[in-house]
Amino acid sequence: MQVQDTVAESAPSQKFSAALMLAALGVVYGDIGTSPLYAFKESISTAHGVVQNKESILGILSLIVWTLTFIVTIKYVWLVLRANHHGEGGVLSLQAMAKQCVAGMSPAWMSMVGMIGLVGATMFYGDALITPAISVLSAIEGLEVATPALKPYVLPITLVIIVLLFAFQFHGTAKVGKLFGPIVIVWFATLGALGAYHIAQYPQILAALNPWYGMQYVINNPGISFVVLGSVFLAVTGAEALYADMGHFGAKAVRLAWLFVAMPGLVINYFGQGALVLANPEAAGSPLFMMVPTDWVIPLVILAAAATVIASQATIAGAYSMTVQAMGMGYLPRMKVVQTSSDVRGQVYLPLINWLMLAGVLALVVGFKSSSALASAYGIAITVTMLCTTMLFGIVAYKQWKWPLLPTLALLALMLALEIIFFASNMTKLWAGGWVTLLISALLIFVMSTWARGQKAKHAAATQDALPLTDFVKSLVEGDVHRVQGTAVYLTADADTVPHALLHNLKHNQVLHKKVVVLEIHPSDLPRVPVANSLAVEQIAPDFWRVKAQVGFMETVHAGKIMALFSYRHSVDVNDMNTSYFISRTQAVDGTSQGWWPGQFKVLRFMQRNASRAASYFNLPDNHTVEFGRST
Repeated sequence: MQVQDTVAESAPSQKFSAALMLAALGVVYGDIGTSPLYAFKESISTAHGVVQNKESILGILSLIVWTLTFIVTIKYVWLVLRANHHGEGGVLSLQAMAKQCVAGMSPAWMSMVGMIGLVGATMFYGDALITPAISVLSAIEGLEVATPALKPYVLPITLVIIVLLFAFQFHGTAKVGKLFGPIVIVWFATLGALGAYHIAQYPQILAALNPWYGMQYVINNPGISFVVLGSVFLAVTGAEALYADMGHFGAKAVRLAWLFVAMPGLVINYFGQGALVLANPEAAGSPLFMMVPTDWVIPLVILAAAATVIASQATIAGAYSMTVQAMGMGYLPRMKVVQTSSDVRGQVYLPLINWLMLAGVLALVVGFKSSSALASAYGIAITVTMLCTTMLFGIVAYKQWKWPLLPTLALLALMLALEIIFFASNMTKLWAGGWVTLLISALLIFVMSTWARGQKAKHAAATQDALPLTDFVKSLVEGDVHRVQGTAVYLTADADTVPHALLHNLKHNQVLHKKVVVLEIHPSDLPRVPVANSLAVEQIAPDFWRVKAQVGFMETVHAGKIMALFSYRHSVDVNDMNTSYFISRTQAVDGTSQGWWPGQFKVLRFMQRNASRAASYFNLPDNHTVEFGRST
């Protein structure tokens, strides 16, 4: 008899509160909130051929404010945040939604959606590495405005701050957010107050609210404006992290924090910087720090440093979420995941990813040495990720939400056209540093596709000589196998065939436990699977069950809790003290016969050797777990 629990799926709801909005402000908007440190400065740089006159300042300011409006407010806050995959955001969650939409269509559609999501995810990691480097560097460079004598200390101070930031991550997103939230409010209030003061000195700057000034600048300066757009794009570089971090705080908190705190503070400050430069052209080299008297530069640098640490938190938290999703979807090997909140399941910490990111960020700081140099490497990764998000969003909007075809295509065409222009502009910086993010993405695509192919090959090899479980159990019942007290749980990737651990146990120990459960834990395309939907149970013989469990890709796998749920629902007495777990470790050893490139196969073997043990991944008790080795 087969028992299948079924109820309607529902997305987990996050109860909105002012505290949640404060934490969201602290984590989500730190990245985009520190863009005034470098975005306007880089946009009006004479290195691009910009003449710092009234026409240029008004035109570039208009481009910045309307880029913020179209990309952040309209695309992400209004549209993309609607695409929450059972509470989670990010390009891989959007990929999972798009895959559901094209299921049943040609395999080419599935491959295309998979590749778009993979490219977007790997580019996001490039963003997650560059953000801490450029943000902290740009803040500490303010010391040079106070006194040039402090210039030699900029790099060492930056490195120390970054190390401390990553060392603090194990406390969890919630605690980090609560600590950072008040600081971000002070930061945005400071940005707004400084901007308002300088706008009052030169109110004509508000004319840049008219989009015509931006359009006129582009028309009159087509060559220069094309290059400038790459720097203008720096004003929106935190938008993708905004979506990736949605699962930490919920869409409502993220939306309200943007509309009522982040965007007003940013726009007012950009206009204040423009007013300052028009009144004092010498301020163009560091407009934000020149907005205050000399005696106030050091305090502003300290506040900016705190804000840039927060900016880094947005992409770090997003990288954790992205990694957990990638593991659940079969793109990365198992690694240790620490759940840092008992209330919000999306808040996690991954030690390995944390220290790898720290190494990468330190390398970027030492290699590029200045925020201006890093700015050249920044935009390409974000524009590619945004393009991937737009394409996947279009599939979801048309196929799942049933938006009309023509309006959907028109909206997509507008967003893609805008982002392609920004991408082309950023590509002009390819050899000045943009190649770094492309290299990071290419390496990650290689690693993730290698692991996915290896998992597929391992599964095929494991099932090649597999025996049907039902027939095998029937022969056991009819035979004369010695039974011993206790419960044996055999974990397997395919509960329809005989687990290799079961065969090995019978061969070596020649016994079978009184109660036997063959357990398949299957990763779902959902971030979290409702408890009522999580188990499918079939009793195939007396005291012998087949259990198929579904676990969301944002959930921690715990075999003991699955067995407790099985025991409770089906009145099977499973005692933790006399329950043993059996697993088999399978590795492919012949890569040449499967057409592997030798170097790629070595990478696969390295990942297999260093992946977390299955016992750790499934949270099995060490003193109740038996592991059999097997090669294919």
